[in-house]
Amino acid sequence: MKRVDVIVLGAGAAGMFAAIEAGRRGRRVLVVDHAAAAGEKIRISGGGRCNFTNTGFGVERFLGKNPRFALSALRRFTAQDFIARVDAAGIAWHEKTLGQLFCDGSAKQIVDMLLGDMARRGVELWLGCTLGAVRQAAGGGFEVETGRGVVGAASVIVATGGKSIPKMGATGYGYQVAAAFGLPVTETRPALVPLTFAEQELDWMRPLAGVAVQGRVSRGKTGFDEALLFTHRGLSGPAVLQISSYWREGEAIRVDLAPGLDVAAFLRAEKQAAGRAALRTALGKLLPEKLARLIEAQAGATGGPMAEVGRAVLDRVAAQVSGWELRPVGSEGYRTAEVTLGGVDTEALDGRTMEAKGVPGLYFVGEVVDVTGWLGGYNFQWAWSSGWVAGQVA
Repeated sequence: MKRVDVIVLGAGAAGMFAAIEAGRRGRRVLVVDHAAAAGEKIRISGGGRCNFTNTGFGVERFLGKNPRFALSALRRFTAQDFIARVDAAGIAWHEKTLGQLFCDGSAKQIVDMLLGDMARRGVELWLGCTLGAVRQAAGGGFEVETGRGVVGAASVIVATGGKSIPKMGATGYGYQVAAAFGLPVTETRPALVPLTFAEQELDWMRPLAGVAVQGRVSRGKTGFDEALLFTHRGLSGPAVLQISSYWREGEAIRVDLAPGLDVAAFLRAEKQAAGRAALRTALGKLLPEKLARLIEAQAGATGGPMAEVGRAVLDRVAAQVSGWELRPVGSEGYRTAEVTLGGVDTEALDGRTMEAKGVPGLYFVGEVVDVTGWLGGYNFQWAWSSGWVAGQVA
């Protein structure tokens, strides 16, 4: 039987980072993943440029049964700490809106950086290798069944991610390991995912497919001021992906297509200044043409000049532009979800080390844990931070 000090299950962001840190301490580390390549979600992220962290910070940017659980790890290994690693590797990067940091070049640079660090620390990597049961060994430590035989280890770090993007090999394996050791798992569901609509809404949405607009999408008191995109199945874009983490079936979302603007006052001023123009012309100053025409048609104000449009109609149009209530019927599911909401219950873990309470030597890091960040690099930072703290002690 092969024996190591630490076996890491999963060669994603959190798993590789945990392996690097354990290897840095001189531990004999083995990383096992059933995928053919390491860091595939890193490679495809950020449009291929990897939104590897975010300079913003705050507990409100993380979801879970206890979002504050993440603070210990996030404060001990920060975005600035990871940026220092990226700089040391000579990887050029740039900041986009809202503190989001991306590679100037390919996301593969981040993967190569991690693989290089693993190699320098003597970490062994088994790819294309299935994972089976994890059990405590009679003499202490653990035994892990793999496609290359049983491996004995003093510590096990579970970094197998969630269920999002199954075509890349995502499974619920990590939750099964947790359950086998009696650790609770909270409800899991797709997050950061496009929302879908019933056929009656799609009848008017489909002609808008490909139209993007800046706006505010909200549910209750939570809202996001970013772009939204109409698709053949409903709505996508950053604002919609963000709100999907807060939305539940049966609930409505609110869309403001002109945040901060008194649209009713704007339309009255346009009517007075250019009464001979069509309503869609005035709306076209705020919205893409296709969307302006749709709202005009839904208001029953097509064909005539604004001078003939009554105040009640203008107020109704303004209310739709500023507070369009839409009721999704579902989401596109794990197939396109960027992350999984929910996971291993944080009540069962030590936030300082990510070790399972009552199971010394067993750790859970990254997406498999019930910690989910906003869109924009927060989930990668959670992967780096949680992997780092586990790697200091495993």
